[in-house]
Amino acid sequence: MHGWLLVRYLHVIAMAFFLGGQLLIAVAVVPVERRHPDRERLRAIARRFGWGSLVALGVLIATGAAMASHYHLWDDGELQLKLGLVVVTAALIGLHLRWGQAHLLQAAIFLATLAIVWIGLDLSY
Repeated sequence: MHGWLLVRYLHVIAMAFFLGGQLLIAVAVVPVERRHPDRERLRAIARRFGWGSLVALGVLIATGAAMASHYHLWDDGELQLKLGLVVVTAALIGLHLRWGQAHLLQAAIFLATLAIVWIGLDLSY
């Protein structure tokens, strides 16, 4: 197996966890919690996803930096845009940790993540 294929694979798996977790929470967890509210259960789910997201972000940063170096992409405008959106998303996550009930922050994080994935797919060609 080609080593860089493994690096890209890990990058995509980490991205799938991060984005897929957001989708799962938005589509399944939140609606169920609205019908049968249990703040402690919701906090436990969010905390567990948060830890998994931290691991995923670590993998994304490590594999993304490795691929950007290997493929000489650091000066690419599209990568710069993606990295800018990553910084914005990190800031939004920080705000969300402070104000967890702010649904606008959750939507902004989700939309920024979708944009990052779109740009990443374009960069992979």
